[in-house]
Amino acid sequence: MLGVQSQVEAALARSLPPAEAIPARLHQAMRYASLNGGKRVRPLLVFAAGELGAAPPERLQVAASAVELIHSYSLVHDDLPAMDDDTLRRGRPTCHVEFDEATALLVGDSLQSLAFELLAGQDFADRGRQVEMLRLLARASGSCGMAGGQAIDLEAVGKSLNQPELELMHALKTGALIRAAVLLGALCGNALSDADSAALDRFAKRAGLLFQVVDDILDCTASTATLGKTAGKDAAAEKPTYVSLMGLERARDFAGDLRRQAREALSPFGERSRRLLELTDFITQRKF
Repeated sequence: MLGVQSQVEAALARSLPPAEAIPARLHQAMRYASLNGGKRVRPLLVFAAGELGAAPPERLQVAASAVELIHSYSLVHDDLPAMDDDTLRRGRPTCHVEFDEATALLVGDSLQSLAFELLAGQDFADRGRQVEMLRLLARASGSCGMAGGQAIDLEAVGKSLNQPELELMHALKTGALIRAAVLLGALCGNALSDADSAALDRFAKRAGLLFQVVDDILDCTASTATLGKTAGKDAAAEKPTYVSLMGLERARDFAGDLRRQAREALSPFGERSRRLLELTDFITQRKF
């Protein structure tokens, strides 16, 4: 995993505008928000899914960078006072604290644009597949994906959601981009059969939900130092979570069920899915 993380860090550094290029403050803030932080789970999923179809590393680097830029943009905007109002991200001040709110808004806008520029600029032999990749990432980022999930999250503050409602919110807010990372990685390589594509989609959806359930558990059990962001923020903001809905022990059991379902979905791929299996365990075993 360290090798992939290093590759993605280097690819991001090359893709982002130089810090000294005009407008320098915006470019400095873009690099601040995107580099030197995070576990790079989504890029790791891109590379792991790429192994299913022997995808070339140069394609995977582009797809992984595009997904991570979308993720970074979402964090910058989520942290703004108008959204989650956070002051700490990845163990350091959030973008709007380090710079200012207006710059943070422009950072998010610019990172999102750069993601699609990178993906559109890659030389894919199959242009139809490239268009499908762009469509997939766009849908995962917009009102039918991540942005839509954030809208539901904001509306849900102080309310009680049942499990289907909570799962829908997180399938959009968190799961959509994780699913996109997996499918983009697969699309970088040789085509999968319809049955294998369906199995991979099942895995991606379970993995996305698993990531959020573990996040909810960590929010109420881990320290701020461990998380790199303010612990207990969801409970303080009266946000519905799997812990508030189920209780801590049932949420842990649910995470275990999701892990098993995700691993079972990968069974048709055999040894080719080893990295995806390892990442499933990695997502699950972050410190509770």
